[in-house]
Amino acid sequence: MRISKQRNMSRGKMTGWQSKGRVISVVYRAVTYALTPLIFLHVSVRRLRGVEHPTRWTERFGYPSSLRPDGPLLWFHAVSLGEGMAVLPVIRHCVHHHPHLNVLMTTTTTSAFNVIKDRLPECVIYQYAPLDIPMAVEPFLDYWKPDAAFFIESELWPNLILATSRRRVSLALLNARMSIKSFKLWSNIAVKPLMSSILSRFSLISPLSTNEAIHFQLLGASPFIINFAGDLKYAVGDSDIPSQQNVNMENLESSLASRKVWMASSIHKDEEAVILWIHKELAKTYSSLLTIIVPRHPQQGQQITEAVQREGVNVALRSQSKAVLPSANFYVVDTLGELKSLYRLSPIAVVGGSFIQGLSGHNMCEAAAAGCAVLTGPHVGHFSQMVQEMQRLEPLSVQQVAGKIELLDHLRKLLSDAKTLEDHRIAAKKAAFGLSRGVVQNVWNLIDIHVLKKHVQERDM
Repeated sequence: MRISKQRNMSRGKMTGWQSKGRVISVVYRAVTYALTPLIFLHVSVRRLRGVEHPTRWTERFGYPSSLRPDGPLLWFHAVSLGEGMAVLPVIRHCVHHHPHLNVLMTTTTTSAFNVIKDRLPECVIYQYAPLDIPMAVEPFLDYWKPDAAFFIESELWPNLILATSRRRVSLALLNARMSIKSFKLWSNIAVKPLMSSILSRFSLISPLSTNEAIHFQLLGASPFIINFAGDLKYAVGDSDIPSQQNVNMENLESSLASRKVWMASSIHKDEEAVILWIHKELAKTYSSLLTIIVPRHPQQGQQITEAVQREGVNVALRSQSKAVLPSANFYVVDTLGELKSLYRLSPIAVVGGSFIQGLSGHNMCEAAAAGCAVLTGPHVGHFSQMVQEMQRLEPLSVQQVAGKIELLDHLRKLLSDAKTLEDHRIAAKKAAFGLSRGVVQNVWNLIDIHVLKKHVQERDM
């Protein structure tokens, strides 16, 4: 009797919490509705600046540019390039093994759109995601009528998720992550009921780690919907490279054949100073050394080039030169979508976004899968889990350094000792293979059990 009473009290408590969530969601919806004219103006300005797609920007307001095919439709949504690349293997698996299912993919950024469009199977419909305002979300859902929706990592937009749930669409959060900063934000008593309401709509949450799982539960997710499958970013190394990109790399590969080469990838603003200092120190020993810099954002390429030239170092831009002349000491890649191909040309990869306080690293497994000796800085955020997993399998697979002095020491060892370099490259590839094996199938099994079958059961009720 006492247990029954406790359960009833718990249910009453939850009902009150959810009631608060509904009130907050109504207020949020009203506010975003009122802000629609300003949001439209903001997007229009971004379009004039070239940040939004010049012709397809209306998709951000729910206006489709493709026909919706007949039959069941699965919707995959990722905010940007990294998340979009992570879910590509799952989409390919779906298309290959379940051809009767239609697939819609949405992303938010132009960089993601430009890269991913060439990697999707032809049958997949690709659109920009609607903004989280009622006047964009409602027409989007009315037109596409998805049967299930899969959000990647941390895409928890209230209007989008609540409106999708009201249409009895099964929801899943894949590769789910919740940073400490986001957790503290959503734990605030003013907004926690809203997050609790959002999380209660999901049929499946597949978190990246136990810490993430705890965060989601503390914010109101049921423990029964939380299931582990592995990190989809491990499977990014398995993605195909467009054939045209391989052709574009041939001239570059031939010009690198006789040189000492290392690459700094996903470099953020101000990190180029670290890379330039490292290069100048290494060049004292290796006069023909070539340093490849791949900025996180291609528009930084020109700024980095000018900064390098001011130091009296010869530099070439990828957008202007497909090959590297012997006189060039730096090669700045100011193009999109070529990172994986570049990893295959460089024996050493230093993964950026990790050398300045406040940054949080980038995917190291992609470089490891290509056979690079992998190094990263001290600030890797949630990618610390990836570092630990890779080092657990193969201690030499990724080296996390404390700063530029330690980075310089590691690079000297790798460039001077062919055996050491080869050992690190082999270890990296083994770790990437071990961690990626079975991840996509694990994720799909969870989708099948917790989303697709549940949707069929609810539909037939």
